[in-house]
Amino acid sequence: MEERIISKKNNYDTLASSIRDGNVDKLYIFHGEERYLLEHSLGSMRKLLCPNGLDGFNYNYFDGSKLTVDLLENAIDTLPVFADKTFIEIHDFNLFKGDARERFCKIFADLPDYVCIVFVFNTIEYKPDGRQKLNKELLKHMNVIDFVAQGQDRLVKWIKRHFADAGKNISTHDAEYLSFITGGLMVNLKGEIEKVAAYSKSEMITKQDIDTVVTPVLDTVVYKLADALASRNSKQALQILDELFQMREVPHRLISSVSIKMRQLLAARICIENNLDKAKLMKLTGIRFDFQAKMLMNTANKAKLSECRAAVLACAATALELNSTSTNPESQMIELVTKLALV
Repeated sequence: MEERIISKKNNYDTLASSIRDGNVDKLYIFHGEERYLLEHSLGSMRKLLCPNGLDGFNYNYFDGSKLTVDLLENAIDTLPVFADKTFIEIHDFNLFKGDARERFCKIFADLPDYVCIVFVFNTIEYKPDGRQKLNKELLKHMNVIDFVAQGQDRLVKWIKRHFADAGKNISTHDAEYLSFITGGLMVNLKGEIEKVAAYSKSEMITKQDIDTVVTPVLDTVVYKLADALASRNSKQALQILDELFQMREVPHRLISSVSIKMRQLLAARICIENNLDKAKLMKLTGIRFDFQAKMLMNTANKAKLSECRAAVLACAATALELNSTSTNPESQMIELVTKLALV
């Protein structure tokens, strides 16, 4: 089992507070799926630490593929000009592999107060091996910020604020719906909010406005598919499957998504059978949004426990076929959806 590595700080709110107070630390790692908050934080740090712009003496940008220890040391040794700190931004450098880690440990242990370094993990996965001593030593000096997807309450407030900036209003229910069909990430939501605000002719944003211009993510469409299946509506289910094919979703990815949804549906039915609420369902399945849990519980109310179990087994059988000797995966998905609608 991989050992967990403890860094000094790992909280976005702590970082935001530090930036607002003008009191950032010397060394950070930025990673995580919420790229909007990551980029926003980087922009705030650039503005704070490089008041004269990014073309001055205090900003150093490195592509990780070209970074060497000597280049980093030279940047660290360069004193800031007309500013308090030198800002060093490094993208996609695999800090936790290679022979230079011992030198990095020595550098990081003695960083001057006038330096702020941020390692940004974009295409390279942030996954240090905690069994290795050098990695543990490196992380002792780091503030690791995991930019996670935000919770529903915070996300809804953010959506409302951005619509307000565009001169529009949106209800809490429709803001929850928008976050759901876009996957709940700010990096996706920002562009969709702009599209909806530009499209809507009235001050109040409606669900119809959202459905007209927003392209739903795969997970959202699969939710609709699960509901059609639970309602025994084979015609609608096949129409939704065709919609997924038109989205150019490959069958192997589709069966994975449908299988996950059927397992979540089974979990929801088990919760109903045992008088457990949606909070328990969210904990069992890892669902982040109350809106999603409500939809699952409503769908599960339309199905029997035995039917939900049969659906999970049918998905597993189809997945096995698709991953072995499948010659016509689309036909197999159509056969599966038809079968599930009759379960």
